[in-house]
Order: sequence, then structure tokens, then C-alpha cells
Amino acid sequence: MSGFLESLRCSECVDWGEKRNTIASVAAGVLFFTGWWIIIDAAVKYPKVEDFNHSYHACGVIATIAFLMINAVSNGQVRGDSYSEGCLGQTGARIWLFIGFMMAFGSLIASMWILFGGYVVKEKPVVYPGIAVFFQNAFIFFGGLVFKFGRTEDLWQ
Repeated sequence: MSGFLESLRCSECVDWGEKRNTIASVAAGVLFFTGWWIIIDAAVKYPKVEDFNHSYHACGVIATIAFLMINAVSNGQVRGDSYSEGCLGQTGARIWLFIGFMMAFGSLIASMWILFGGYVVKEKPVVYPGIAVFFQNAFIFFGGLVFKFGRTEDLWQ
């Protein structure tokens, strides 16, 4: 089997190094868009509060704010390469990034709680809104990770 796979040399045909930032940005945008598309679909499909409590949108809003917080700090600022001024300097950038990750992970955990506590345990006949809330937050979370760690260098330098 390995002899068959060795004949495929696709990685030599395409130079991913130059396009890595573009691919990571597009992938993160698609994940972010997909997350919001799923929750908008659930809100339109189930407009009644009995089926889908619209206060569950707060979880996605917090995930979006966390997405923006995580990506507002460049990798150079966290390493201390390009940021030495400001309120707290490198330490402030790391604290900001940590708070952003805590908010993102917290919204992902909260969406799991909404899915299981609000839909699965109560055995509601409609489970899709809970699944939509979870997938919205999962897509936004992974979109933020792809955008933050999928790039080789900062886009603004």
C-alpha cells in the first residue's frame, strides 16, 4: 500500500509556503461564516421561543467577540518581537490573548450545556436548535484557531 502512495507527489507540484496565509484566512472565514449560517438557519426555521430560545444567541456573540480578541493580537506581539510599548507591553498582549481563549472555550462549553441541558436531557421533540448552537460555536472556535495558528507570519507586517 505504501508503494502506491509514494507514487503520488502532489506536495511537490504546489508551493503551499507562499499561499499559507491566504489559505488559512479563507478557511477561517468559511468556518466563521458557516457557524453563523447554521444558527441563522435554526432561528428562521424555529421562530417560536418554545422550540428555540433566542437568548441562546448570546453564546455565539461571545464566541465572535473572542474570535476578534484572539486575532487582534499578532504573533509578534505575543512573542515580544514587535510590541514593546503600550499599557502592559508583551504581558498585556498575552493576557488579552488568554482572556480571548477563555471566552472562546467558555462559549464552546456553554453551547454544549445548551445542547444537552436544554434539548437532549429534556427530550424535546426538536433537537436541531441545540445542535445548531453547538456547531455555531464549534465552527467559530476552530475558525479562530485556524486564523491564529494557521498563518506563518502576521498579515499586517
